[in-house]
Amino acid sequence: MSLTRPDTDPELSALLAEIQPMPPLSLELLAKLRRLPSTPVDTLLDGRTAEHREVAVPGPDGTRIPLSIFSPADRSTAAPCVYWVHGGGMIMGDRFSQIDIPLEWLDRFGAVVISVDYRLAPESTGTTLVDDCYAGLLWVAAHADELGIDPARIVVAGTSAGGGLAAGVTLMARDLGTPAIAAQMLIYPMLDHRNITTSSRQYSGGQGVWTREMNEFGWRAVLGDLTDDQVSGYVSPAVAEDLSGLPTTYIDAGTAEVFRDEDVEYASRIWAAGGQAELHIWAGGFHGFDALFPRTRVSAAARRTRGDWLARVLSPASDG
Repeated sequence: MSLTRPDTDPELSALLAEIQPMPPLSLELLAKLRRLPSTPVDTLLDGRTAEHREVAVPGPDGTRIPLSIFSPADRSTAAPCVYWVHGGGMIMGDRFSQIDIPLEWLDRFGAVVISVDYRLAPESTGTTLVDDCYAGLLWVAAHADELGIDPARIVVAGTSAGGGLAAGVTLMARDLGTPAIAAQMLIYPMLDHRNITTSSRQYSGGQGVWTREMNEFGWRAVLGDLTDDQVSGYVSPAVAEDLSGLPTTYIDAGTAEVFRDEDVEYASRIWAAGGQAELHIWAGGFHGFDALFPRTRVSAAARRTRGDWLARVLSPASDG
């Protein structure tokens, strides 16, 4: 018997009803999803005064990690940087997925947006994904002058699986002592492989943008046969024992999604460790609501609120 659960926002619900439901995830379906065209980034850049270039940087095992770099065309001072980690359940997507979200911050703040193309599960497993993301971030910090970036204003941000990987990268940077991260923005992040929360059970069965069953498929692809006590906190940040010493953090999620409770718990543990976190849980938001339907009222509010938080984080100390 399914649990009762919060209603989806009516405006979102009407739009969601027009989308063809996704069948249960399988390796065959995953292969089909990966063949779908990538986000047409050139269309997103139309009308923006932005420069786009591609680089490939060395990963920890010698594999080249692609990075897409989007820079304001007219800059006179070192810019803030948003290091973007895409979503896709750790099994799909690429560096252009959900890129419209951070490109808004290029427009508003003159930020350099750098998106990492980490390797995906099940072909790559364990810490490989987060190691790729960390290697890309190290390269960005080491080339800050060349990139026109202020190294004191690097924000690590990601959505869904990318939010979980962003959290893992931030933990890794804290533990290894480099690079400096000014803030982390975790947008409905995928943080906990255990699927033990109420919201995980509420959004089990039936169709949805991301259900408990889809989440289990994604985590199995990453973790394989690892037992719970073998799972690194860099991969599943909810199991990290120590959340102290993290940079200021923004976390949001919807009330109507699997990740709601693990995201609330992560913010609560940051506060318990003496850290600073801002938490927003959007009434009626399902997983990925603002990426799918950015013009709805609740989506616009979520995007605006993230931008307002970044405005405070990115303001040079001399401004305040």
